[in-house]
Amino acid sequence: MNVLPYIPAANVRQLFINLNEIVRKLGRDLRIRFISLRMVAVFAAVAITLIGGVGRDSTIYVATAAIYLIVVTFLTGMFLASRLTRPLTYFAVLDAIFVACVLYEHILGTPITNDHGLTTAGLVIPFILLSHIGMNLSSRLIVIFSAIVLTAWVTMLGLMAFRHEIGEPGTFLDAFFDLDLGLALSFGFAAISTCLLAMDHSRTRRRVLKIDRWRHNLARFFSPLVVAHLQEAGNALDLKRRPAAIMFVDLRDFTSYAETAPASQLAGVLAEYRRLVAGTIFAFGGTVDKFIGDGVMAVFGQPTAAEDDAERALDCAMELIALLNEWKPLSDSDGSVFHVGIGLHYGTIIGGVLESGYHDEFTVIGDAVNVAQRLESLTKDLGASLVVSSALLTQTQKGTLTGPWIWKNAVALSGRRFPIDLAFLPRESILPQPMQAPSGHPEIGNGAARKAASVRQPESPS
Repeated sequence: MNVLPYIPAANVRQLFINLNEIVRKLGRDLRIRFISLRMVAVFAAVAITLIGGVGRDSTIYVATAAIYLIVVTFLTGMFLASRLTRPLTYFAVLDAIFVACVLYEHILGTPITNDHGLTTAGLVIPFILLSHIGMNLSSRLIVIFSAIVLTAWVTMLGLMAFRHEIGEPGTFLDAFFDLDLGLALSFGFAAISTCLLAMDHSRTRRRVLKIDRWRHNLARFFSPLVVAHLQEAGNALDLKRRPAAIMFVDLRDFTSYAETAPASQLAGVLAEYRRLVAGTIFAFGGTVDKFIGDGVMAVFGQPTAAEDDAERALDCAMELIALLNEWKPLSDSDGSVFHVGIGLHYGTIIGGVLESGYHDEFTVIGDAVNVAQRLESLTKDLGASLVVSSALLTQTQKGTLTGPWIWKNAVALSGRRFPIDLAFLPRESILPQPMQAPSGHPEIGNGAARKAASVRQPESPS
């Protein structure tokens, strides 16, 4: 009875989809793939063995093939049940013993008067199983398999030549150095080539894993684009002068919070904060130079400068203010609220690997770094979330500065000889009325803090 007409078409389609998914999953399972390829090689070897036994004592060939299949099936079951600690080694040894048995039947298993040369079928088996062992790309397995086969092969040729020597003295060398020895040496050469390929693959794999670990370590401090650049440009680590935007980020009142917070809670809050800040910096193409407690130093323009470093730094600072103002640490059950202070400056830095003899550091140094740190410290005195130098603002290309910015001219910085002009955002995100900028600076209008990262080239302040 044909039941297909009674099965909905949708169910049939789903059945084929499920079968296709099962096939794809089996294909992705390395163990299933390995066993499938192995069984193909085994059945090919057994079939060739039986074909090669035609015209000879077929009982021996059938028995050899049957025993080999039984042991292979048993070991395969143990392998699938995960009860073998080194399954591939067992398979390699078993295959080598099987090849040795086939070679024995061709070389020593017949009377000396008979033709004891290898047939084409007998010659193919060692190379088929060598190819299968080589697919594991393990030089150890290739050495185990080929050493057993080659030792057995040459030993049997020596015994065969010795039998000739007993029957006809003086024929040992002629009987030993014949075509069969050349075939054995060809197998040895193929085994060496396969082993060298496997060793090269292992070296390449180790190199890739090392590079991957290196990338992972760099990714903790640099954005993916910067990591890729560091891989391609080896001289990017050398100390060089270049323009860059420097950012210092600090959490207000975190020190007093740390005095009373439990250690686990403190560590959790700090980890959340660092992930948030570092992720945002990376998203804008910056690099984390270092973490200093609850402070973060970031650089835009390391390891190479770009035209939009200042713009991306300012955008990143505005994004950080918006995110941290809304941030409520999941690790803090007390609902603590933190304010952020950010200082931004643009100038010439010296960036690269700074050697110390014991602890080398990939960092930036210079006056621009000191100025950015001083600007971050000013956020406390000014009651500001962000303080930006006019040197950075002149580098942006967006047009008009909007938002509740306040300008200050000729501000003296601690430890610095020359004052600088700066603009800052008060801790309140929006002021009620627009403020007029001093003469020589861009106009200030209303706008959301997150969008306040636009500026045109200002004139020199009067």
